[in-house]
Amino acid sequence: MDTTQHVKLLEFNVLGDEKGLLVAVEQEKQIPFDIKRLFYIYDTDTGVVRGQHANKYSEFCLVAVVGSCKVKILYPHGIEENFELTSPNKALYIPKMIWKEMYDFSSDCVLLVMSNEFYNPTEYIDSLDDYLVGDDNG
Repeated sequence: MDTTQHVKLLEFNVLGDEKGLLVAVEQEKQIPFDIKRLFYIYDTDTGVVRGQHANKYSEFCLVAVVGSCKVKILYPHGIEENFELTSPNKALYIPKMIWKEMYDFSSDCVLLVMSNEFYNPTEYIDSLDDYLVGDDNG
């Protein structure tokens, strides 16, 4: 398991004038990978926890384009970090093999997720116990 990469907050430049604001994001410039997939999570009840897995190959950037949510990160060695996403010009970069849980969604939250991989259900590690003991099934 590669434990050398860490989660980090990215900040995007905001462009704008009296007409409004704009954030432009390009792969390998603001996002540290080639973007192969986008999806977004919305209409999530406050008490719901999303994620609860690690990915063998996928890296992610999460942006709360509307509203807010919290993200709990757990590294393979057991260290935990917590983040709150509250701004459409900030992203949370999550490398592969990092356990993630998204929770405490505001009622209006739209969480945009960018990934370097196409969806592949075989790359998911859904058991926290397996993740912490290093069983990456591959």
